[in-house]
Amino acid sequence: MKAAVIYENGGPEVLRYEDVPDLECPDGCVLIDVEAISIEGGDLLARAGSPPPSVPHMVGYLAAGTVVEVGAGVQDRAVGDRVVTLNMAGSHASKRAVPAITSWPIPDGLDAARAACIPVAFGTAQECLFTAGNLEAGQTVLIHAGGGGVGMAAIQLAKQAGATVLSTASSDEKLERLKGLGLDHGINYAREDFVARTQELTASHGADVILDSIGGQNLVDGVAALAYRGTLVSVGLAARAGSTIEARDLWEKNNALRGVFLGGALLNEYPRVHAMIGDLIGRVASGELQVVIDRTFPLSEAAAAHAYIESRQAFGRVVMTP
Repeated sequence: MKAAVIYENGGPEVLRYEDVPDLECPDGCVLIDVEAISIEGGDLLARAGSPPPSVPHMVGYLAAGTVVEVGAGVQDRAVGDRVVTLNMAGSHASKRAVPAITSWPIPDGLDAARAACIPVAFGTAQECLFTAGNLEAGQTVLIHAGGGGVGMAAIQLAKQAGATVLSTASSDEKLERLKGLGLDHGINYAREDFVARTQELTASHGADVILDSIGGQNLVDGVAALAYRGTLVSVGLAARAGSTIEARDLWEKNNALRGVFLGGALLNEYPRVHAMIGDLIGRVASGELQVVIDRTFPLSEAAAAHAYIESRQAFGRVVMTP
């Protein structure tokens, strides 16, 4: 089988397209022929900074395709089923074996590319907004990196929940396009201070919930953009820099800082989170929610696909096909 693998951490250039041994299908697992691979932010971080447990190593969270083998003990999956699969590694390949419990059926009419983009982006957005942030109708949310996968999902979910939606992006063009997904007010972070602009747009009330996938100083600055009893939700490190928030900075307005990791939620609250992701897949299939795909690369060009995402040119998702 073919795969994009790494032998060491580094930039996109460390990805190599090679032949690797065919996979087995262990007990409790399904083996799929991969049709589409969604590249996630965690894939980039794993390639850049998580030492591979063995080499060659296949990074990647999400892939969708058709089941070609079912391991012993699996009752609810069958050969021929179309599924989207989630695991901590292994998506950047033409075949994939994962525990059946971390797969979801793909509804009729939903293509593999869009299905592959749903579980992490939409599941993370849902957790950030409603489980961690307790967002309610009539409140204001600030979503950083609105042109990314989690950002686009969060804009739609927040708007449909009755919130006023603010978002940052790197260009006026991206912000204009996000209005079609439910954005109320855009903030061009390349030329505007998002804290000052948030306070201006909310008449000094601030944002009730802030979804921060950037980290670094961006997360620290976010405290000043919060409303009284607002919640700052940390969900990513796109800046690849740590953050130091003084506890006393949260006291004045009785603010909260929450962290979200979908993998931990799925592990510890499996029935709730698995069902939640299944519901989101159904909402995309019905047309209620949209997956915006910017570009599709062949798996053989995985290095170029990773580099394209890191260039911040993408508006929406980047997928690969074997």
